[in-house]
Amino acid sequence: MNSLGEGALAIFVGVVSALFPLVNAEAYALVAAARTSVALTLGVAVALAVGQTVGKLVLFEAARRGTGRLHARFSRHGGGRVERWRGRVCGLMTRRRTGLPTVLASATLGLPPLAVVSMVAGASAQKRFEFGAICFIGRTARFAALALPAALALT
Repeated sequence: MNSLGEGALAIFVGVVSALFPLVNAEAYALVAAARTSVALTLGVAVALAVGQTVGKLVLFEAARRGTGRLHARFSRHGGGRVERWRGRVCGLMTRRRTGLPTVLASATLGLPPLAVVSMVAGASAQKRFEFGAICFIGRTARFAALALPAALALT
């Protein structure tokens, strides 16, 4: 497969894996590292990060647009305890000094899960551009850290 096709496939796998957890982008990065050059492996890592970021922005936007409905449901069924928890978490994600490091840790390390962080960030007042940029940086670092050593070892 040529480099353009490899990049397009990596973006597709990234988007699908961001929305459907059964598809594993990390495994794809390792498989790509085993069958491509080191330079192309880096390109695949970036393309996977682009796809993952797009997918997580879909979750972010879904949570942002559905916040009113979720708020109404929590108010009816959860009472004060759920509302206090929601307020604390959204408060953390709204502040730059706690929200952005949480997104970066999640995107890079996987803890807390990025899907959950994406939805909480969308439900809070976190800025879309900041979330997307930090998510992309973290995912690029994660995929490069996984794939590049494998590509170097196999060349």
